[in-house]
Amino acid sequence: MLQKYNSWYTFVTKVQKYSSFFLYTIKQKHMAEKIALHSEVCSKNMLALRDTLDIMNGKWKMAIMFSLTEEKKRFKELQRHVGKISGKMLSKELKELEMNELVKRTVFDTKPVTVEYELTKYGESLEKVTFELVNWGLKHRKRILKKGK
Repeated sequence: MLQKYNSWYTFVTKVQKYSSFFLYTIKQKHMAEKIALHSEVCSKNMLALRDTLDIMNGKWKMAIMFSLTEEKKRFKELQRHVGKISGKMLSKELKELEMNELVKRTVFDTKPVTVEYELTKYGESLEKVTFELVNWGLKHRKRILKKGK
């Protein structure tokens, strides 16, 4: 009787062992599929974020975009409004923004030549993000100044 019990016990424990092994393997496979899917989505999102940061990189682009949300501006107006940016740097940043179709440059046939800059419709699609960054910056500045007191 004891031997029958032992063989039955061995059989049951082996079944439990293998069934839990198979369940574990199935769960592992399911988890691996979930991770792969998440990684794919995550890497697509990360790629999109990197693209955005590449386009909007630098110290001045967001400030230029924010300045142009109000109205069209000529070069010197833009330079004064953004503040502490050299003409060479402003020109470089505007060219890059224009190349990415975020800013439109209009040249008027006047003496001297007048050039105006404005956001394109595509550039205006970033207004919400720009205002959110401004709001976050205001809250952050307030928070940091409170800590300093």
